[in-house]
Amino acid sequence: MARQEPGAVTRITSIGAGPIGGGWSTYFLAKGYDVTAYVHDVSEEAPLRALIDNAWPAMEELGLAEGASRDRLTCTTDLAAAVAEAEFVQESVPEILDLKQAIYAQLGDLVPEDVVIASSTSGLMMTDIQAKCSTPERTVTGHPFNPPYLMPLVEVVGGEKTAPETVAWAGAFYEHAGKAPLMMTAEVPGFVATRLQEAIWREALHMVNAGEATPEQIDTAIVNGPGPRWAIMGPCMVYHVGGGEGGMEYCLEQFGPALKFPWTRLVAPELTPELRAKMVDGCDRMAGDKDFRQLTREMNDGLVAIAKALNALRASSS
Repeated sequence: MARQEPGAVTRITSIGAGPIGGGWSTYFLAKGYDVTAYVHDVSEEAPLRALIDNAWPAMEELGLAEGASRDRLTCTTDLAAAVAEAEFVQESVPEILDLKQAIYAQLGDLVPEDVVIASSTSGLMMTDIQAKCSTPERTVTGHPFNPPYLMPLVEVVGGEKTAPETVAWAGAFYEHAGKAPLMMTAEVPGFVATRLQEAIWREALHMVNAGEATPEQIDTAIVNGPGPRWAIMGPCMVYHVGGGEGGMEYCLEQFGPALKFPWTRLVAPELTPELRAKMVDGCDRMAGDKDFRQLTREMNDGLVAIAKALNALRASSS
């Protein structure tokens, strides 16, 4: 059986009904795909559909693909039925290695021959996930950023038994589907973007723990400082531009010595009850009386505005 061309895929199976699985279902539906969602229990269907409904206005604001409809979603608790006609599978079950391996042991036999199976894992290695799969050569990591329906990034990397053509196909598929695939050259614990994000997270926890900053101050610093710049270009190019005519070379000469300053701790602080309380209390203060759905819609509105601005910027420079 020949593998479907990336641009010819019309039927997606999304495994998992949590924020990531639901986010992927939302995204693929908005792009005009038929989506079959596998839910572990029938009780998961209503929350899944509610998640999609809550996210849908953002997708409408960005622009739906021709034929896109929430009516093209089918839910089932039968894994075999869920993947029977799949042309691509996006797996998003909880980050438990035994659970992932058990699912892949089934998917290896159930998914139609040569259909690519991608995992949304944010921390596990595909080499470990595919260990009990009978067809590991067609399994690959496709790690999104949350929420998957708005964040373009997907980090793509294979495991030890993944065929190179599977990785290439996955990258081509995500790109055709409107994502921004980051094709990794090797498996890295935590991938690329998450490791960078975690470095900031660790520093934030240290500053809160030491009484040097509050959660509110940290968020204000990022939202009004590096955050907007990073939406346009990454930290490497920000430094390159910041070096003026001298570029990155100038920055390394001028600011390189600062790398030795005792600014950063990097090693994670002990997550004591006191530190937990400071973080939780600070975030509760920032959230105020807004619930999860209100905060999600607020974040979505902001991301849509940024996406529109970036799309316009790219169009004007092409």
